[in-house]
Amino acid sequence: MNNKVLIVGAGAIGAFYGALLAKVGADVAVVCRSDYELVKEHGFQINSHDLGSWQFTPSQVLKKASEYQGKADYVILCTKMIEGLDRISLIADAVNERSSIVFIQNGVDTEQELIDAFPHNEVVSGLAFICSNRLQPGVISHLAYGKLSLGNLPGGVSEKTRHLINLFQRSGIECIGMEDIITGRWIKCIWNAPFNPLSVLSGGLATEAILKNQEELVRSIMQEVFEIASATGHPLPEDIIETNIANTYTMPPYKTSMLLDFESNKAMETEVILGNTVRTAERHKVACPHLKTLYALMKLREMQIELVNSNGE
Repeated sequence: MNNKVLIVGAGAIGAFYGALLAKVGADVAVVCRSDYELVKEHGFQINSHDLGSWQFTPSQVLKKASEYQGKADYVILCTKMIEGLDRISLIADAVNERSSIVFIQNGVDTEQELIDAFPHNEVVSGLAFICSNRLQPGVISHLAYGKLSLGNLPGGVSEKTRHLINLFQRSGIECIGMEDIITGRWIKCIWNAPFNPLSVLSGGLATEAILKNQEELVRSIMQEVFEIASATGHPLPEDIIETNIANTYTMPPYKTSMLLDFESNKAMETEVILGNTVRTAERHKVACPHLKTLYALMKLREMQIELVNSNGE
């Protein structure tokens, strides 16, 4: 099986996982718009607390997917899931008859548009449980974790997906296949729903400080996600909240991706993390007062960013 990979969205997540695949011999190209010139000349510097530091030189550095030379076995989409993002147009020109489309992105209820757009290709949902930041152009800082969960949609794990899982495992990280990857998305939402917005609304506190000062609030938000997931037919493990609380206490102080976006006056993943969760709750008639409040407050924060950007400040 060939190992030609195109990463679309080579930021903190895409560049890190692309670098891992390249380490085990995959041919990894990247679509890299914001850091294009620097990466084209120097590649990426990967600094990992667990795996060491190394240079990642992609086989191709591109501004858009249509420039890709060859036929990609895996088109891996790692862009932020911001409102108005056209995922289909970002990858369509690089998708061929043998491409598996893998999206490693946050959020719930985000799958159907890709399934509809590429009915003849495998669509693979990917979840990254990782602390990784891009704090300067071309430099990726991997602080902790890195586990990947991959599963085909609407369910199962294909032979080709298992091959990709094996490549990631050989690179030194934990990667598992999930027969029901939709449940996996709700598992990740348990953590994202409280910590991403609270890091912004608190004025920039790291996850450890949020948890130490507002553990009861964090637990209440997690409990609402737990109940929504159950109502959708994707019940989560009974110990999922305790596990997330314990893991967060042991991770290094960490600025969430949403907080980094807010500090840079960039669009945030409010809709896919909170908006979709609240709308799912409403469809299934599940009460979620804490999530609704977070969502409303985050929409006000987004308005603030829009005002700053429109004023050119």
